[in-house]
Amino acid sequence: MDIKWRKYSHSLVTKVIVFIITVLCFTSAITIFTNIAFLHRADFDIIFENSYYQGNDYRRASSDIVESLRKVQRYKSEQFILTGGTLAEQEIQNEESNLFREFEYNSRSYNPNLTIEENFSTFKEVYADKILQAKDNLIKEDLNDYNLAMQRLANYQGLLYYVNISGNEFTNSPDKAKNYFKSHPAYMIFDGSEREIFPREINDSRDYYWFSASIDQIGLQDIMYIAFREDYLNSKILEWKENKLLITNGLYQIAGFLLGFAASFIYLILVTGRRPDQDQEIQLNFINRIYNDFNIGMCIVLIALWVGAMDQLDNLKSYKLIFPITLLIAALVCVLVLSLVKHLKNRTFIKYTLTYSMFHKLFRFINDIYNSGSMAVKVVLIVIGYPVIVAITFFMFPITLGVATWLAFKKVKEFNAIKDGVKRVKDGDIHYTINVAGEGELAKLAADINSITDGLYKAVESETKSERLKAELITNVSHDIRTPLTSIITYVDLLKQEKDQTKVKEYLEIIDQKSQRLKVLTEDLFEAAKASSGTILVNFEKIDLLSLITQGLGELDDKIQESKLEFKLSHPNDKVYIKADGKLLWRAIENLLSNIFKYALEGSRVYIDIIDTGTGVTLIIKNISAYELNISSDELMERFKRGDESRSSQGSGLGLSIAKSLIEVQKGSFNIEIDGDLFKAVIQMTKAELD
Repeated sequence: MDIKWRKYSHSLVTKVIVFIITVLCFTSAITIFTNIAFLHRADFDIIFENSYYQGNDYRRASSDIVESLRKVQRYKSEQFILTGGTLAEQEIQNEESNLFREFEYNSRSYNPNLTIEENFSTFKEVYADKILQAKDNLIKEDLNDYNLAMQRLANYQGLLYYVNISGNEFTNSPDKAKNYFKSHPAYMIFDGSEREIFPREINDSRDYYWFSASIDQIGLQDIMYIAFREDYLNSKILEWKENKLLITNGLYQIAGFLLGFAASFIYLILVTGRRPDQDQEIQLNFINRIYNDFNIGMCIVLIALWVGAMDQLDNLKSYKLIFPITLLIAALVCVLVLSLVKHLKNRTFIKYTLTYSMFHKLFRFINDIYNSGSMAVKVVLIVIGYPVIVAITFFMFPITLGVATWLAFKKVKEFNAIKDGVKRVKDGDIHYTINVAGEGELAKLAADINSITDGLYKAVESETKSERLKAELITNVSHDIRTPLTSIITYVDLLKQEKDQTKVKEYLEIIDQKSQRLKVLTEDLFEAAKASSGTILVNFEKIDLLSLITQGLGELDDKIQESKLEFKLSHPNDKVYIKADGKLLWRAIENLLSNIFKYALEGSRVYIDIIDTGTGVTLIIKNISAYELNISSDELMERFKRGDESRSSQGSGLGLSIAKSLIEVQKGSFNIEIDGDLFKAVIQMTKAELD
């Protein structure tokens, strides 16, 4: 007994130490992160920046300067704004329209018997002061915007600029010459079509497109020179280096603490609830008696309290309290989470909730009544038992009433479903199936009715499918087969009469081409009929989709090189497995690629994206069509339909139909989308379960 107690005491001390390490590591990581985010207002993207010129600070400052200069030039001066020079006629008309609507609904001076013009004239007189006030408000807004732009420019100590837009000059530089601005270590020159930014490494910034958006707004007739003095840049570069060092070191520390947290927390998860002398039994304590739904609610409340506390500390600038508050809340949350882990191990996570306990007892009682005896017995028991249940559970009457209402509605809904189903089957809809779940009398009745129509449904379905395929063959194949067949007949007649051996050879080549074309159409026709009939044998297996596509593209490398298309493949870092037939899946993908080789714009790009959606896998193939796609996606999916309405290409028009049938027979889905000349095929397949 003494040995067991010593083992237990040693294990308990170890758990407490590891618990303290877990909470301290997590708290330290959060505290460092919060201090960097709050105290230093640091931008974590800085760790990916190679220099100050490629950073967000320089980009934001440059964009802000360009935008401020454009505003200042637009407003010209305070006097110009105060005289209404910046007010556009459209702005004034919008304000008057808003006031006129107010006049129409709120003013007694509005006369519905007068015309709009007459009422508007009255409005101008009655609302003269409000119209004037509205104009003054617009002027104040422009004046405020102008002053803010001037203030932002003044805040940049070491900034030089010269702007000439539509003949209006604005500068703070002692020299307006372009070469003077180029003599500084960083500058931007926008003079007509000339766009020069130095240092040139700015163009390599991953966020340069944000900056270029501001530049593109500068007109080709405008002139704007911007330069930064060396003293300004040196201070900014030094600040950037200090911030990068601070954040880099902070992230290393956070990574170290998180690694310690992960290791210690995993250890706690593994050992929590276990005792050295009872490895198979989960030990529950007083904390574990808290219902799990209450436990989760408390965790959410504690996290919300922490977020609120951090917000208040940021407002009060009391950053020293971050660590103790985070430590306390982290310890409490960790205790509650470990309690949940115990219940997970004990397989009582759901069962040990107040919600489950209440509803389980109630539903079990109702279910016992419902599943015993005949329908008449059930009705009698429910009529007698429900008032008793209401009396016993008076404190939760709304729940009891809700359950009774739900059960009654469910049974009425099942009865109506059977009644409507019988009527539809009687009217000839033999494809209709009555869906009533469960094992009660109504569910058994629905199953019996469904079984009556099964045999008839299968026979009619088989006959309908046969007739449909025949109709499609007769209707759709006529045009595409008639063309090469007519050509063959015509050239055979010419061949019979031709004596010139050169022309005879030419006629034979044409006949050979048309016969090959007829062969391709015939083969595609039979493949489409076989695929759509659902008679293809499918061998499901676990397939690595990326490997399948990579291998297939390698086999088609000659065609890819010949087509001068550039293929771009995007996929997750981890392997993605799907449940499919490899041969049928590649046949469908190959049909899509064949369409791309035939119809894609020469020299364009083809994008192949593999997306893991969690429960499934989506394959997207996109390309730009060489033909104008003035056709809907639904029409393009029809058999013998092609993107080029002139039918000048050599396709059969069956590729997409075959691909769709092959995907659907593998329990997947196939859709196409058209946006202008962009053609996109979307294949969704079931994700294979991991071994």
